[in-house]
Amino acid sequence: MKYLMALVCWGMTSWLSSQAQQTLSLKNEQLELVWQRKDGGWQLTRLAVKKGKNWESLPNPSGEGTVLFSSEKPNPELTRSFQLSTGGTFPESSYHYQKEQWKESTNAVSLNTAGQAEHFRFSKGQQVSPRQLRFEAETPQATIITDWQLDDRFPTDVQVHQTLKAKQKGYYSLASPTLATVSESQLAWATVPGYFQGKGIQKDFVKAYAYGMGVPELPVVYRERCASTLCPLVSTKNDVTLSIIPDPGLGRDPWAKDHSTQTNWLLGLSHKNRKSELSPTLYYPVLGETNSGLASGETIQYGFRYSLISGDWFKAINHAVYDIYQFRESLALRQSTQALSNRVENMHHYLTDPVTSLWRVESYKGLQIGAQSYLGGVVGSNKDAMKNADYGAMWYLSTATADPKLIQNVLPYALNFKLAQQTDTGFFKGAVEGQYYLAQSKKFVEEWGEVVEPIAVTYYTMLDIGNLLLFEPTNTELKEKLKAGAEFLLRTQKPNGSWAVAYDHHTDQELFKDIPDVRPTFYGLLVAYRILREPRYLAAAQKGADWLIKESIETGSFLGVCGDARYAPDFATGQSAQALLDLYELTKAEKYKKAALTAAKIYTSSIYTHPIPNRTVKEVNGVKREDWEIAQSGLSFEHGGIFGSAVRHGPIQLCSHAGMFIRLYQLTNEPLFADMARAGALGRDAFVDAKTSVASYYWNGMNKGAGPYPHHAWWQVGWITDYLMAEAELRTQGKVHFPRGFVTPKVGPHQTYGFEPGTIYGDKARLLIREGVVKPSSPVIDYILAKSESANRLYVILLNNRQQATAFNLNLATESMPAGTRAKTLRSLTTGKAAGTAYELPGFGVEVLAIDLP
Repeated sequence: MKYLMALVCWGMTSWLSSQAQQTLSLKNEQLELVWQRKDGGWQLTRLAVKKGKNWESLPNPSGEGTVLFSSEKPNPELTRSFQLSTGGTFPESSYHYQKEQWKESTNAVSLNTAGQAEHFRFSKGQQVSPRQLRFEAETPQATIITDWQLDDRFPTDVQVHQTLKAKQKGYYSLASPTLATVSESQLAWATVPGYFQGKGIQKDFVKAYAYGMGVPELPVVYRERCASTLCPLVSTKNDVTLSIIPDPGLGRDPWAKDHSTQTNWLLGLSHKNRKSELSPTLYYPVLGETNSGLASGETIQYGFRYSLISGDWFKAINHAVYDIYQFRESLALRQSTQALSNRVENMHHYLTDPVTSLWRVESYKGLQIGAQSYLGGVVGSNKDAMKNADYGAMWYLSTATADPKLIQNVLPYALNFKLAQQTDTGFFKGAVEGQYYLAQSKKFVEEWGEVVEPIAVTYYTMLDIGNLLLFEPTNTELKEKLKAGAEFLLRTQKPNGSWAVAYDHHTDQELFKDIPDVRPTFYGLLVAYRILREPRYLAAAQKGADWLIKESIETGSFLGVCGDARYAPDFATGQSAQALLDLYELTKAEKYKKAALTAAKIYTSSIYTHPIPNRTVKEVNGVKREDWEIAQSGLSFEHGGIFGSAVRHGPIQLCSHAGMFIRLYQLTNEPLFADMARAGALGRDAFVDAKTSVASYYWNGMNKGAGPYPHHAWWQVGWITDYLMAEAELRTQGKVHFPRGFVTPKVGPHQTYGFEPGTIYGDKARLLIREGVVKPSSPVIDYILAKSESANRLYVILLNNRQQATAFNLNLATESMPAGTRAKTLRSLTTGKAAGTAYELPGFGVEVLAIDLP
């Protein structure tokens, strides 16, 4: 009792003493924050960050608080419309997928005009301890108490906890205090990851808000559903980054218990405060949303942290991802129940069965063309659309399996589909008529309108045909088609090196002049050069790449390839990184390597890193699942932003970037690349259809399989192969190496294999798929097979695809190989010793076996 009374007396004395003080401060080895009492309120007057041996002061410290109040629930309807820079209201009526999402993103709450904003200075301040302060303020509607404390673990961070007690009934949103503001002239970079990034204020609101091409001028409030990392930030030209990171668990859980809660809005994020000053800001709760309605006397509270570092935005994101949202610890939860290599073997059966794959052959202009039914949205479709995907994966699987079902029943008709797809005359000679074929109308069409896109020529002429020519280098007809596509790209390349987004199919006039083609369209000419070796193609490719670096990579401006989403930024950003890497490997020009790394770092903002996965048991379509099995953390967007598919569907399972990220880790030793690749690729079995081994596309589809997109299985074969080959090369330090082809069209940067032999510890070998030859006892062990060209030898590459060490037994059924008898000798190339059947590999370890056959 005496101790308690002494503590109370000390607290009262401390409080009274604090009120007499004119200065309060927090300081450690990295930060210094000083408040002064001015005009009856506490103002932050010094905010400094340690840079090397010196202190860097931010020029505009503040400390001002803001609470939003509304006596009535804010109207959710659109409050204003926005015009395209070229005229007309955005978005056009034909984009019905985007209309509703644009509407909810332009209401008063989203535009940050809802309610009454009460700005205030804290009237009371207390130095609770040398490392902790408490401030209190009174507004007409509420009492606000805010505690500030230096973080013992991370000296760059200040932890803040806010409590609001309502004085009257209504709706409340308590903003994080404005720590400091950054002038536009001092802005180096700003981002709300998943929504936008840029180095300057974008005056065209549609470009900034819908496409993320620069920093929005308005103080908009973003939903956490498409924020990849919960870390709004602003970097200054003095190389100081100010970010704000909500406490884990504050944002929505996308599958809270037994159904999707993806669209719940609990937390608002912004790069600006309500006064439209550049300052990373949180709003909790969101005005009019869950928890915001209070009766008199009720309270709300939440926590977050300010992080001030000497360094750039990527360093700040790393801190949020690893230190606060525990990304590496989350990776340790991932345990596969089916090997990725086994999935490829099973999808082989799915793809050779015309019933499961919805394979169709139709007559078109004297040719028998084959493709899979596409039951998604295509303008003009009457459930008769057909599409092929990933020609490189098609030819790889056929070559590696030597399966006559693929070689005889699929490849010839898929090849005819490709040959028939190209326009032969007129302005669009060399371009593609469209991605899709409508069987009833007997015509090729684009996804969302009668347009011709130069990027589609890069995809469906240059990349597809380029990959085919890697397997069929003497096919003269394909070479002619490739050359026609290259000539179209040359003719339509603008003097500055860029291309139009699209042309009207009927008038030849350029469309979508409101947005630039900041996509890797130049890559098609790189393909042309590698196959046809004409120097003018390489020169044009470099001209296009140079323009892209200046207008896209350096500014953070990107565009997507999905016409039905009006080209919302998507996986084309990842393709830009791989395209520039390929150009670097060809030219050895360092500027392309540097730009590729910048684009790849930006693409990490397309990967969810929250909520933190755990082992909580949830129910998914009647099945008990642990939270980590269905977690969004580690998965990528199709397209995010305010009107991308991730708004409602969540991320996707096509982990096309995984192989590229492993290659980037090998190049840079940046752990985020490897960890993101593995977190997306591994332990995702809850999304895989047990019957076919085909994963669902969107996260909210869970394990429903391919659904209306049967052709996606080819992309899944492609990205899994690219990822496993990249891991094999990384873990063997290049002793296992196979040539890579060109990236696949549309969905990301994964590349083609199997057209040439590779090397395994100096021996030339060709990739094989022989089901049943390799049977590890653990599903976390993936395997790659190859056959030596110089000897009757089989190579087996074993990959431990989890963070923990794995002991397992290996059953080798080499009698199913053409030699027909069991192995004569078995040795480990990794250790140089004879091998047996029992193995133990460290986390993410590798074992390479050489099996000599009789």
